[in-house]
Amino acid sequence: MVADVARLAESLFAEAGETNERRLLVLAGDRERGYDALEDVLETLPVPITRTTLVGPDNRLRCEQLSQPHASELLGTTRDVVVLDAHDGLRPNALGKVAGAVDGGGLLVLLTPPLEEWPDRRGAFDESLAVPPFELEDVTGRFRQRLVDTLREHRGVAIVDFEDDRVEDDGLIEPAPRLEAAKPDLEPPTDHRFPAAAYQSCLTTDQVEAVDAFESLLSAEADDDQRRAVVLEADRGRGKSSAAGLAAGAFAADGEDVLVTAPDARNAREVLERAGELCETLETAETADSRRIETGAGGRVRFLEPTEALEHLESADVVIVDEAAALPVARLESFLAADAVAFATTIHGYEGAGRGFSVRFRDRLDESDHEVTERTLVEPIRYAAGDPVEVWAFRALLLDARPPVEPLVADADPETVEYRRLDPDDLLDDERLLREAFGLLVLAHYRTEPNDLARLLDAPNLEARALLADGHVVSVALLAREGNLSAATRAEMYEGGRVRGNMLPDVLTSQLRDEAAGEPSGIRIVRIATHHAARSRGLGSRLLECVREEYTSETPCVSNGERDPRSREQVDWLGTGFGATPGLLEFWRQNGYRTVHVSTTRNDASGEYSTLLLAPVSDAGKELHERHADWFARRFPALCTDTLTDLEPDVARAALRAVDPDAAPPLDLRDHDWHVVAGAAYGPGLFDVDPGPFRRLAVRYFVENPTDVELSTRAERLLVLRVLQGRDWSTVADRLEYPSSGQCMRALGEAFQPLVDRYGVEEGVGAALEVRERFLEKEA
Repeated sequence: MVADVARLAESLFAEAGETNERRLLVLAGDRERGYDALEDVLETLPVPITRTTLVGPDNRLRCEQLSQPHASELLGTTRDVVVLDAHDGLRPNALGKVAGAVDGGGLLVLLTPPLEEWPDRRGAFDESLAVPPFELEDVTGRFRQRLVDTLREHRGVAIVDFEDDRVEDDGLIEPAPRLEAAKPDLEPPTDHRFPAAAYQSCLTTDQVEAVDAFESLLSAEADDDQRRAVVLEADRGRGKSSAAGLAAGAFAADGEDVLVTAPDARNAREVLERAGELCETLETAETADSRRIETGAGGRVRFLEPTEALEHLESADVVIVDEAAALPVARLESFLAADAVAFATTIHGYEGAGRGFSVRFRDRLDESDHEVTERTLVEPIRYAAGDPVEVWAFRALLLDARPPVEPLVADADPETVEYRRLDPDDLLDDERLLREAFGLLVLAHYRTEPNDLARLLDAPNLEARALLADGHVVSVALLAREGNLSAATRAEMYEGGRVRGNMLPDVLTSQLRDEAAGEPSGIRIVRIATHHAARSRGLGSRLLECVREEYTSETPCVSNGERDPRSREQVDWLGTGFGATPGLLEFWRQNGYRTVHVSTTRNDASGEYSTLLLAPVSDAGKELHERHADWFARRFPALCTDTLTDLEPDVARAALRAVDPDAAPPLDLRDHDWHVVAGAAYGPGLFDVDPGPFRRLAVRYFVENPTDVELSTRAERLLVLRVLQGRDWSTVADRLEYPSSGQCMRALGEAFQPLVDRYGVEEGVGAALEVRERFLEKEA
């Protein structure tokens, strides 16, 4: 049987090479027999050991070995043979990464348990889905069942069954011979400024256009002082890194200093190699190694790790960030300090970082002062179009999942849509429904990744709900059951132990020191997304309304039969957590959710401060919410002058405005406090002599949000920047574009006038009234 496997692998490898495609070999059954066969396969195939990688727990093949959690080290690299050992479990993200690393003509090998048994096997990834109070046996195997089905259905997939000693499918496609495609006659663009050799080294028209886009960065030092950025997006194997490398070499040959960075030096290897090849072609290379190229013109291309690269931005003429989507959004944002910067990234989730780049970072880039040039590479280079392994991987991991096309949902509105529970078994049986729901999550959220597909299908604490328009998903929500934790688990959490899942109880317990927070049960809205063709119609709010009804009403609006029996169980609160923006905070506030926490550090993925909000639906939920809303309103002013000094003023305004008004802290201002505040508002008093009462008054105003007080957006930002965050007058004046610090001081006094009138003057008596009337009479 081992010899048969070697011959099969040899045939697959030969066919892959003839077609410039890739093939997939599944060795299912006993693990040791699989490794024995692999030893023979690697001895038979004409592949150097340096072009082979094993992704698994043990170093068994005398080649490069990585664990599944470190599969991201393959980003930006290619191999002729990659083996993934899935016997101890499978991480979907790792599968996507290793599939993308196999070069045209290469072989991807999966070592798996017997395929009939694999869906029922449990591994380390499954353990991560068993969040308390659920156990490992509550985790299902639907994702692996679907994976097995796709392996058996797709072309180019060979399956060897060691249990029955047979080849279930030889995977050979036996395609008709292809005519050798002549290299296209690629001409440099008219008026090109890079050497012609840079364009002559391109393999596709897409690459020519990508290299040409880099020429826009040559103008970054022109007299117009315009800052510029380039964005290259592509699926794996389209040559984006090569195009970036050719541009880097052209810059260096012209004497420019090019700084290249990526999550790891391995990820940027292609950029450095292509830059070095071009410099050698141009006969300008003087020294070159895997991290540095120097040219006779005084230019250079150098690789630095991201943290170190940020320290050298000013010395570089051009900065190139490869595999950008694998870096945190906050880190990417830091690279916008460069005048000329390029971001090259893989799309469709191979990098395992979801869509943080395309959803969140692109917003930051659009808001920056960079003139942006964008290119998308579509033509494959490393393997032929229609490559079977790519087709299989895209389907198996839903890397190309898309929501329904616009015409199908264009007329959707809250009155015509149906609310539906997306049962995992229904999703497994209905590929269209699964692709629409998951595709909507992928496009609308910055962190959806292949692992989330497995979570959606298998995690016992997750549930999905959707609004359907004529049977098509127009809005979707992912829900997580949290809380209802045992006393032992709550104590473990309180004492610093890490408890999987249960994000809201975990933060309220471990950070805010509320050991009882994990006792009530709740539903956290993990993600919610509405089709872009039907936004701003109230569909997201309608979906949240239906979720609330399902867990609180005897007659919930569920269209597909009986509601989930678990929704009849006691639920004490609904909640959510997300990277805070003013728009999102306002959306959730309008839907009845109230702020109870703002994190003290920025989220690595979104670059934003995370916010937690609660909507209580029982007495226990109300008790939880009330104490945390009260604590938050009291501590927030101190946070603003410490860990949240860089919180955006509009986020601070929105976060406070989303606090339950009943949690507004008492003013407790004495007569002298009112003399200070009213004196600064109506007379010559100064904020600087005693900021305390001003701060309490500002918090009360934001939380209560009284309808009879009207302050401009600029005035409210002034309250946040100067009163809550304590920034100096000159900084605040510059930020809010006041002509001088003196003007800014006077504006602050004017901003407090309506607050003094609203909170300090009661029934015509009091210290505030006395001060106000005195100075108004003096003006008269």
